[in-house]
Amino acid sequence: MTRKNKLAVFIMVLIGAGIFIYEARDLNGAKLIHELLSLDLKWLLVAFLLMFGSWIVETFVVQIFIKNGSDELDFKTALRVPLVEQLFNAITPMASGGQPAQLFALMQSGVEAGRASSVLLMKFVVYQFMVLINFVLTLLIGFDQVSRHFGALAIFIIFGFVIHVIVIVGLLMVMYYYKFTKKLVRIIMIPVGWFVKPEKKMAMQLDLDHKIDTFYAESLHLKRKKVRVIKACFLTLIQLLLYYAVPYFVLLALGVNHVSIVEVIVLHVMIVMIVSLFPIPGGAGGAEYSFKTLFATYVASPSKLVLGMLLWRFLTYYLGMICGIVAMALPPKKDA
Repeated sequence: MTRKNKLAVFIMVLIGAGIFIYEARDLNGAKLIHELLSLDLKWLLVAFLLMFGSWIVETFVVQIFIKNGSDELDFKTALRVPLVEQLFNAITPMASGGQPAQLFALMQSGVEAGRASSVLLMKFVVYQFMVLINFVLTLLIGFDQVSRHFGALAIFIIFGFVIHVIVIVGLLMVMYYYKFTKKLVRIIMIPVGWFVKPEKKMAMQLDLDHKIDTFYAESLHLKRKKVRVIKACFLTLIQLLLYYAVPYFVLLALGVNHVSIVEVIVLHVMIVMIVSLFPIPGGAGGAEYSFKTLFATYVASPSKLVLGMLLWRFLTYYLGMICGIVAMALPPKKDA
């Protein structure tokens, strides 16, 4: 890790500690410690296993896309990819560092850069589709719950949904309407030229053309590897469900037994959608606020609610950072 990355980790840990201290400022310290000592550890262990399980399933997705004849990554080497992704998603705005970090990890493992880019692009497309499908299913199953709980946060959910739809539509247009998409981008760039210098506009145009060309070329691989894509979609759906179920078992660990797993998954999907809009790494602040706002209905005790927020945040955010740091420290094995 570079000094800049280490600094980012340190800053995010400080921000997290600051948020927790702020949220706990009016709480009775003895009551908070009592709640901590009263945790049902078996359910907390299940929550840990769900997080690790989601990374293991993502590892299988990496292996599926990497496999090409006799070329493949062993499990230990492939596991390093999602763990490194977790670290850099956590310390970069809008999780923008996750893709380059995965590319670096694959290349360290001996995967050629072009092939690694292709694998990550296919993985990204599948993931975006499954996130959108999860969100739509969540709305269909729990629309009443969403409208009842979210209030002012609903605008963020709608905005997040619109962004995901735009991403998916854009990807589909490049895949199936390549020439039309390139023309459309050129038309969109015309008004951009009113605000930037011609040289800047040309550079932006060339960069967009290159990205569209690259994605179109890689999308041809997706179309040819339908069985792999279907397998990856199924596994990614499982990966997301494991992740979305984590707060349910955190609530059980706190002794909150009067909630259904479906309701909790619905709320967690919405929290993830909201957090994705915050430009701060890890959605710091927005994630904690969303959790407290949405789960306050189920957790009457302020001490339990803050402790639940801390445990959930540790499992879904800081645990990934820790595992990512360990993965970065371990020398990669060159397989592919």
